[in-house]
Amino acid sequence: MGGDLSDVRLWARELDAVHERFVHRFSRSEPRESALAYMRGLIAPLQRKNGWTVAEQAGHDGPDRIQRMLNRIEWDADGVLDDVRAYVVEKLGDPEAVLIVDDTGFLKKGTRSAGVQRQYSGTAGRTENCQVGVFLGYATERGRTLIDRRLYLPTSWTDDRERCRRAGISDQTGSELERADVFHVMATTRHDTVVTRWAMDHPVHDLFTGLARQKWKRRSCGAGAHGQRVYDWARVEVRPWHREDRRHWVIARRSVSRPDEICYYIAYCPAETTLDQLIRVAGSRWAIEECFQSAKQECGLDDYQVRRYPGWHRHVTLAMAAHACLTILRARELDTDKAETDPPSSSTSASPKSDA
Repeated sequence: MGGDLSDVRLWARELDAVHERFVHRFSRSEPRESALAYMRGLIAPLQRKNGWTVAEQAGHDGPDRIQRMLNRIEWDADGVLDDVRAYVVEKLGDPEAVLIVDDTGFLKKGTRSAGVQRQYSGTAGRTENCQVGVFLGYATERGRTLIDRRLYLPTSWTDDRERCRRAGISDQTGSELERADVFHVMATTRHDTVVTRWAMDHPVHDLFTGLARQKWKRRSCGAGAHGQRVYDWARVEVRPWHREDRRHWVIARRSVSRPDEICYYIAYCPAETTLDQLIRVAGSRWAIEECFQSAKQECGLDDYQVRRYPGWHRHVTLAMAAHACLTILRARELDTDKAETDPPSSSTSASPKSDA
């Protein structure tokens, strides 16, 4: 987005419209108003986006109202997330959209913030004292944004129920994608094992050892910063007895210039799914990395001063709402630019036929 006054008014109106979608999740006016002020502060060009700076941006005397909204007053953050997700699907909805699951790290000090410990952070590229958030991205040709989130809890936390209670963490339940019949392509490691017609614990890497050359297909998985991202791809079916209309595949992505570098994916999909379709999905992972970068830089995703589990989800939810707002506005800009540059269709420019 640009930085002139018209742009500021544009995103302010859109942010108001997004906020209006979830005002019913608040039973009191103070947190309802504070949530909007918080999102405005997250998008504002502030050097640091914490309770003090956001409160100052909102014209508050101090950060108390913002802190109460994040930490103490009851409101339904998961309900707000449902409303934001509906907004994204309404504005960006695409049958060819890809859902992407990935994590990102938030560097922290101390040991009291929920889920914090020394663990690997992809953001830092090394083991650090940090929290790790797991996110779901929604990627289409017109835009991409985040539509779900959960703070990762290591066993050092889940095995210590008293520590969890102090951080506001209740018992959590999970679900399995395959059990819900959700089609997916998930990255895995060469050391993972799968069920095949030959073994119950077949190493993933061994499936492709000695695979015939004609089984490898050179394909692009989409454009990158330096042009098309071209690799050699192959797939091997596993779990062949599951059900007739579904397939499980292990997919290998091999570097063209460094053939020893191979990445692996496990896929669950309809039986008719082609390798090219699976490659397109596997190649969409970069979109969530772009979401993390822009949400942190533009919407304060990693600028927060909350320690408890509910507070983390509240902050992140409002940051995601702000990011969704900017994503929709950019998509509209692209639509407008495309409409202005595309030539009129031949059907509208052709001369009418003569009756003669």
